[in-house]
Amino acid sequence: MIISNVEKKVGDFEIKINDLYIEAGKIHGIIGANGSGKTTLCKLIMGILDAESGQVDYQGINPKDITMASQRPYFTHNSVYENICYPLKLRHRKIDEGRIDSLLEMCGLSDKKYQYARSLSSGEQQKVSMLRALVFEPEVIMIDETLSNLDPETTELFEQMILEQQKRKPVTWILISHRLAHIYKMCDQVHFMYRGSVIESGESREILFESEDKRIREFVANEVIKVEDGHGITES
Repeated sequence: MIISNVEKKVGDFEIKINDLYIEAGKIHGIIGANGSGKTTLCKLIMGILDAESGQVDYQGINPKDITMASQRPYFTHNSVYENICYPLKLRHRKIDEGRIDSLLEMCGLSDKKYQYARSLSSGEQQKVSMLRALVFEPEVIMIDETLSNLDPETTELFEQMILEQQKRKPVTWILISHRLAHIYKMCDQVHFMYRGSVIESGESREILFESEDKRIREFVANEVIKVEDGHGITES
């Protein structure tokens, strides 16, 4: 996916992406301070927002094969099960109830299958949002802070699901997270946003530890510390 000369104004905020390459089959992290444009960028990719200029070259990917799990998920007025099935029904895909039951069990939601989705706790809603994004096996999956708000055990479960998916059939992931240890652990490429623009892209170690850009160094210094053995990072 290539994003070229894209501009979009939302209120007083303006996003300008001159040239951003999202390599297919890789896990990408988008980081930056609150208000830097991360969610707006994903909405432009998703087609929720229309750019005023520029273009997003999907390189053959059907927009129907792109999905987004947001921090505040929208649910239909229906059960957990029906909400997970919803993207399959939209695309006239076969519904494998056994697979959905297995996913619900893994996430500890078996007893919530027929519960009204909007009555779930915020953490449970995040889990359902993730399952709904995974169930129809899209080509591009964007995760907007969803994993940041889950308990450590569930976060690790979804991390393993993502990594296993990549081994079996790689797809393109775009992860937005303020948890840089998670970004470092999961991502092949990291893109740093500042005031509506992507100012640097590279491998996770290059961006998090080796960038010469003062804005990136200051952001990382405020968010993480380096583990003494040099093999990773953890939240400070």
